[in-house]
Parts: sequence; structure tokens; C-alpha cells
Amino acid sequence: MDASDINRILVNELEAMGFSEAQATKALCSSGNSSLEAAVNWIIDHENDADIDEMSMVPVDIIETPTTSDSEQAKLKAQELRERARKRREEEEKKLEKEREKVSALCPRFSFEAQRKTEKEEERRARERIRQKLQQDMAERRARLGLSLNSSTSSKSINTSEEETKNPLKVDSAALSDNLATKKEVLMECLRSLRRQHEEEDAKVQRAFKALLVYVRNIVSNADEVKFRKIRLSNPAFQARVGIFKEGVQFLELCGFERVGGGEFLVLHRDKVDMAVLRSAGMVLHSALTNPFFGLLSK
Repeated sequence: MDASDINRILVNELEAMGFSEAQATKALCSSGNSSLEAAVNWIIDHENDADIDEMSMVPVDIIETPTTSDSEQAKLKAQELRERARKRREEEEKKLEKEREKVSALCPRFSFEAQRKTEKEEERRARERIRQKLQQDMAERRARLGLSLNSSTSSKSINTSEEETKNPLKVDSAALSDNLATKKEVLMECLRSLRRQHEEEDAKVQRAFKALLVYVRNIVSNADEVKFRKIRLSNPAFQARVGIFKEGVQFLELCGFERVGGGEFLVLHRDKVDMAVLRSAGMVLHSALTNPFFGLLSK
């Protein structure tokens, strides 16, 4: 742009407003030399430019500085123009912010769904690995104990009827043989059934596990104390913790408790106390309380 194309009066008015000669010249050149407001808007929009104060290559003749009264009016006008430009810029930023919010409102949802899907898949794989590990460990234990798949005990546990599969706790006395490993498996299956049948009541199930562990520990530590070997079935505390689950009562019966007094009490007679079984019961209960997947992988 040639020097003759620059409105020198506008240059001086901009200077009177407090802008430098370089800023005024560049603003007028860039805004088409059309109006004072357009030039002020350009300066405000580019006030952070690194070369905002560098003199334009367009030659401009400088005239005398306006009078004091003209300078005051120019400053007032500059303030007004600045305020307009500020409001205009705020409105534009609000529009941009709304657009960003619309985009960000969609992105997190897609991101969350993808992340949740990934987490579920990882959880499924972890459960599968644990299930395979448990099956491998059980096979190794059976091999060490000589419980081959062709043995009568193993065959009986595998070739169960449909009814026994639905309710694995319906076992006859032969299932509770002198083999401690077999007893431990029956005890564990009892607790697994409790967990599976009441999966939606996890807090109550955990409370039942803890109560059963207390009963077992008390007998192991104080086998001669009758009070630890006798439970009133109608006791409110017992009912609230263990009695509400039939599997809880069955677990105690598997530990050696018997119903007496017309079914009013559960009693473990002193001569029926089997420390090995009780310790196995304690180990199974400890596993049920500490393993978050206990009973959920063997459905």
C-alpha cells in the first residue's frame, strides 16, 4: 500500500488514543484503511503479535499532535472502541467454548464406553485364567493323592445326576469318607454354593463366612467348652448371620454338628470333634473371605 493510500488523520487519531505509530499504521493497512473502529479492532486482536510494534514498510507523514481537548476525546473514544472490541471477542470466545463443549460431551461418552468394554474383556480373561489355574491345581492335587479319574470317588463326583448338579450339597455319608482332601472339597463346594446362590447379597454372604469362621476357631481353641459346640437355631444373632442361609447350616453339619432337641439345637459332641476337618473348614473359610472370585468361576 502506498503512502497516499493511508488516512493520515486516522493515524493521528489512533496515536492520540495511545497507540504507537507503528501499531496505527499496521492496523490501517491491515483493516483496509476504512475506519477508526476497524483499526482499533485489528490492534486489539493482534496486540499479542511479536511484531506488533515494528514499523510498517509503508511511509507515512506525521502531522502535529492534536490539542489536549481533542486528545481527551480520542481517549474516550478509544476506551469505547476497546470495550466494544472486548465484548465482541468475549462473544466469539463463548461461541467457541459452546462448540468445544458439544464436542467434548460426545468424546468422553465414546471414550468411556470403549474403556468399559476393554475393562470387561480384561476381567473376563482374568477370570478365565484363574478358572484354568484352579482346575489345574485340583487335577494336580488329585494326582498327588492318587484320586485318578477312574477311581470310584472321582467317578462319582464326575458322573453326578442332573439333580446333584443343581444341588451339590445333597451328598450321602459315603461322600464324607476318611479322606481329608475329599472332605475339604465338600466343605468348599458348600461355601461356593452359598456364594453362587446369593451372589446379589454379597455383604450378607461375607458376614456369614466371618461368623462361621468364628464358630470354627472357637471350637479349635476351646474344644472342651460346651458353649462353643452348642448353637440354638432360633438365636436371633445366629439367624441374622448364618441361619438365613441353608448352606450355612449345612456347612456346620459338615463340620460335625448334629440337630438335637427336636431340631432346636445344633450340637457338636466332644467325641465327634475332628480337628483336621475343623482346620480344613477354617482354611476354606479364609479362602472364601480373601478370594474375590471365590464361588463365581465354577458355575
